[in-house]
Amino acid sequence: MRGAGGTTDAPRHAVVIGGGVAGLLTARVIAERGARVTIVERDRLPAEPAQRPGVPQGRHTHVLLEGGQRALERLLPGAVGELLDRGAPRLGMPEDMLQWQAGGWYRRTAATAHVLTPSRPILESVVRERVLAGGRVVTLEGNEVVGLVGDADRVTGVVVRERGAGAATDRREIPADLVVDASGRGTRADHWLTELGAEPAPEERLETGLAYTTRLYRADPEPEDGPGAARYRGQYVVPDPGQVYGAVVLPLEDGCHLVTLSGLRGCEPPTDDEGFTAFTERLPHPLVREWLNRAEPLSGAHGFRDTANIRRRYDRPGRRPAGFVATGDALCAFNPIYGQGMTVAALNALALRGELARRGGVPAPRRLHRALLRSSRQAWAISAGADKNMPGATGNAAGTRAVERPVALYLARVQRRAGGDPVVGAAFRSVLALMAPSRALFTPRVLRAVLLGPDPAVPDRPPLRREADEAPEPASGRG
Repeated sequence: MRGAGGTTDAPRHAVVIGGGVAGLLTARVIAERGARVTIVERDRLPAEPAQRPGVPQGRHTHVLLEGGQRALERLLPGAVGELLDRGAPRLGMPEDMLQWQAGGWYRRTAATAHVLTPSRPILESVVRERVLAGGRVVTLEGNEVVGLVGDADRVTGVVVRERGAGAATDRREIPADLVVDASGRGTRADHWLTELGAEPAPEERLETGLAYTTRLYRADPEPEDGPGAARYRGQYVVPDPGQVYGAVVLPLEDGCHLVTLSGLRGCEPPTDDEGFTAFTERLPHPLVREWLNRAEPLSGAHGFRDTANIRRRYDRPGRRPAGFVATGDALCAFNPIYGQGMTVAALNALALRGELARRGGVPAPRRLHRALLRSSRQAWAISAGADKNMPGATGNAAGTRAVERPVALYLARVQRRAGGDPVVGAAFRSVLALMAPSRALFTPRVLRAVLLGPDPAVPDRPPLRREADEAPEPASGRG
């Protein structure tokens, strides 16, 4: 039913396609408005935290940025504390990390941002238990959505079938006042909308061919330089146009570590045991290789290749039905190497909550999608902005326009100074962690440091100890 201001009445029953983090948080927000919500999920959801086939990145490194932690707490109060209680590591940046970026090592000064590094099964388990506890959200497991019900003006439900069933007689319809596509980067929404006579969303795409491979390890308790010497908890080698190989070593809740290696098209990290370790020779420092040589591998290596940045512009003009909305990776998918996906899923859910509360119902599709895309705009600028500078970047969002070049040059100076200047570094981390808007990089104090200050001194070798533990490592200025 159409309401005032281009809205429809609050939904009585909604269907959410996909039971991952984005789908669960979306279901929570809709249920807060008094609706019943059915989550249609292809997998059979595990009773205890476990990997599941429908999460292709489940065995890889996951981080919840500080902006995501704040958003999650607003959606599910106490969830971050529960993750910590279940052992999710919390790392302070740059204090707890050995980070190589823009040609040098970061000083390990006091933390100004924090990341959580739980395994994907633990995170999903905490979110799922809380979302399903209220009774308004139920799951239809082992089923997949194969189409939408309705027409080009309005979606009125979904067509589902049991997973693996192919006969038309196995299909059935589930009526809904609102359908939310949270099925991830592999969404079939363009096909479903076309079947209704509607228009799919235009896509912005940018990819570098980046691929990554991850392996689980148990770390040696006696790291370099003797007992207690290396007081760091993770390693991060950030690729850039001049050094295209990346690595991250992060702890999990069970005392193990995940190691992820990355490379661009034609230089993908291998998935065999020997090749995985040998790939670290391409990194700018032997630190990761030395760590691997001391650690015990606990799994094989798992690769992942689907890393394009894709933004689906449902906010642009076109004939699209009311009663349908996309969120999470189905709306805006990022190169996973930047660790933004779960944080943006939470920010999308907050944006949806705000629009539903503000409008007193479900806003018109374009208006609602504009709000959701605004909540992911900064993450897109970070991910796509970095990738468009990488060698071999392709897609209709590749390339830097002339008007963007002054800002790109300024941001390059920011990155060069972030590792050694605490003022610039704190602002840089606040933006990357999606805690502060991009304008935090343009305050007078940061501008002075970036444009007028000398290149700060940075460690010339990995700073194994925090600066709070001892005098800074020998440092040198960078030209």
